[in-house]
Amino acid sequence: MNKLFVGGLADNIQEMDLAIFVSLHGKIDTIKVVRDRATGKCKGYAFIEVASLDDAKNIISMLNGETFKGNVITVKLSEEVAPKKPAPKPRPTDAFKSKRPRLQR
Repeated sequence: MNKLFVGGLADNIQEMDLAIFVSLHGKIDTIKVVRDRATGKCKGYAFIEVASLDDAKNIISMLNGETFKGNVITVKLSEEVAPKKPAPKPRPTDAFKSKRPRLQR
């Protein structure tokens, strides 16, 4: 599965409009338009999954730099980012103790 990044989208874009536009150049599997949770408007980018590397290359070569709904879009292969490992919890040691002197009672 090849994931494509599509950037420069208008804020009122619909998944179906993007699907029709892209599917002219290759077979797509899924489309995810990234939206703002509060407003529901597109954040300006989307991810498209394509089964074939040939289709992915064709989509990139045909659509990168083209105008869609008044905006020039960027299409490129998405770099997969490995999930971050949680930081280890610090263990209590003398190094974390306060440097202030204790009050004598």
